[in-house]
Amino acid sequence: MNIRCAKTEDLMNMQHCNLLCLPENYQMKYYMYHGLSWPQISFVAEEPATGAIVGYVLAKMEEETEGTVGGADEPHGHITSLAVKRSHRRLGLAQKLMDQTARAMVETFNAKYVSLHVRKSNRAALNLYKTALLFQISEIEPKYYADGEDAYAMKRNLVVWAEQQGILPADPDSFFKSKGMEEKKK
Repeated sequence: MNIRCAKTEDLMNMQHCNLLCLPENYQMKYYMYHGLSWPQISFVAEEPATGAIVGYVLAKMEEETEGTVGGADEPHGHITSLAVKRSHRRLGLAQKLMDQTARAMVETFNAKYVSLHVRKSNRAALNLYKTALLFQISEIEPKYYADGEDAYAMKRNLVVWAEQQGILPADPDSFFKSKGMEEKKK
């Protein structure tokens, strides 16, 4: 299976994969917004023989800042959507897509963490995020989804992960000297 950076011409196939796999769907302009704004951090998994898209991760960098000392939050990314077609699940593609996106966020944007939302009922995704990718639940967002289901808001510390993986961030000095690094290691 090939994992590669998503291109503009992949967006329709990414949307199709989303429609097949997930109850949350987005208009094409939302995929375009991600693809044009942050082309380095969304990835697809494709069949080598056919080039068919069998999975994707749609990601962005957060532009809003949370209430932090000095008024600026650490650079961080967000996973908008992750999907792998049923025929290609349990092959490690979701983890590979997520790790590739995390690497690109660190190398390109100095992202210190990545966040996402997941349905409380999605046990398979929760297991992947908590066990394989070491995300931690930061809060519960009531009625986050259109059908009224609650979501777990989760975060993955990329500083510790990048250090373990030997990944060179965009700005190593500021990346590894994070004020919140010790707190995020917990």
